[in-house]
Amino acid sequence: MSLKFGYKALSLAVISTLTATAAHAAGLDRSGQDITAFLQEGTYAETVYTYIDADVTGKDTLGRDTGDAAEAYDFFRYGVKADLNDTFSIGVLYDEPFGAAVQYGGNSNFVAQNIDGTIFGLTDGRIPTLEAGEQNLAQLQAGFAALQNLSKGAAAAVAQGDLARAQQLKEQADVVAADLMGATNTDSIKAATETATALGSALKVAQAVQALEGQGTNVEIRTNNLTMLVGAKLGANKNFQIYGGPAAQRVTGQVHLRGPAYQTMTGYDAKIATDTEVGWVAGMAFYKPEIALKAALTYRSEIEHETSIAETIPIAPALGNPVNTNSPFSVTLPESWNLDFQTGVNPTTLLTAKVRYVPWSDFEIRPTQYTETTKYSFPEGLPIVSYDKDQWSAEVGLGKRVTDRLAVSGAVGWDSGAGNPVSSLGPIKGYYSLGLGARYNFTPEWSLSVGGKYFKFGDAEAQLPTKAKVGNFEDNDGYAVGVKLAYHAK
Repeated sequence: MSLKFGYKALSLAVISTLTATAAHAAGLDRSGQDITAFLQEGTYAETVYTYIDADVTGKDTLGRDTGDAAEAYDFFRYGVKADLNDTFSIGVLYDEPFGAAVQYGGNSNFVAQNIDGTIFGLTDGRIPTLEAGEQNLAQLQAGFAALQNLSKGAAAAVAQGDLARAQQLKEQADVVAADLMGATNTDSIKAATETATALGSALKVAQAVQALEGQGTNVEIRTNNLTMLVGAKLGANKNFQIYGGPAAQRVTGQVHLRGPAYQTMTGYDAKIATDTEVGWVAGMAFYKPEIALKAALTYRSEIEHETSIAETIPIAPALGNPVNTNSPFSVTLPESWNLDFQTGVNPTTLLTAKVRYVPWSDFEIRPTQYTETTKYSFPEGLPIVSYDKDQWSAEVGLGKRVTDRLAVSGAVGWDSGAGNPVSSLGPIKGYYSLGLGARYNFTPEWSLSVGGKYFKFGDAEAQLPTKAKVGNFEDNDGYAVGVKLAYHAK
């Protein structure tokens, strides 16, 4: 059977932009919230599966390899759309727009250590083991006691007018100080005192988390969106369309912070109770079928989730707080803007472009007790995740009909990232991408598409919410592959 491709049929030719979607984009962005299924003519349905594997490695502040921190993940997207008449259309779309999948391994500062390893990491290598730290502390205590006694003796000698004795005691004090700190200046004494203080703090943390030895930092966040749209075409030639509808969003997640990198919050666990809330979507589109031109601008509202969170903070008893808590929790997933554009270049070639904007600089996750605990050092408390900049991403593609049944495509993309330094729970600064895809019609209505993308991630410096730098992640990349089964009856 011969299938005829005209400009209208080219609307599905660029498959690489549809199957292999965003991977480790700015913030928690994943799917790109594509709505192109609703923009098809006639009756349309699609099922899309995407698998993403990224290699995200780096070094902690002690120069140790972090291993691959990015877990492979996959997700589905579904879409169904139908025209009620030549004016009104309805559609239902499902996707998984936001998420995170992080798992640290190896022996870096992002993995729980034994007591010696925790002390070594928390003191940036100044104290190699607990035994060495205790010996250092005992030496400091004895040395400072000796200095105090010598100082008192020298003062008494001066009071008695025995300046020779005072000078002798001062010289002895200088020798003790030199043996103790290697110098008699104030900076050395201050550094030694800070080392002693660091040992005390590190020991409390190490004892609280010693049962977690070998566990790596892990984050898993998932969202599910179900969007219902109604559209109306306007104008004498039905070239304009407005559309909109509700979007139900489900979110769940858990966070496990491990290793000296997280300082007093190492060992922290949190589990967010599953919650579903509703936002809204609105957009407008312009069509010119004779040249396969289609342009659509879509807005999605932010969605605020009010739920509860169970948190565990091992260091809490040292601060006079309970270890385990269950508290109210809220998080607002961001709004977004998507621009989709396509036009025919000639009867066998289609040009597409996509632009997306998400204001991640307004986003943060503030677990209740995590924020309260950090108020001991930061009066307003800290979020566990936040971003400095907004995300911009863009992709340009070309689709080409090869035969009556086969079309191929290619696309290049760019994502700005959401600032640098970035959270250690997602140490990537945007990416560049290259995608290829193919679509095969095995009947006039049914088609199968496959596509893949290569991602080159931007180098990033990882930091804590305290702004302390905890690692560098460079020369990382990844790939995504996807397959789509579609039905289209016009």
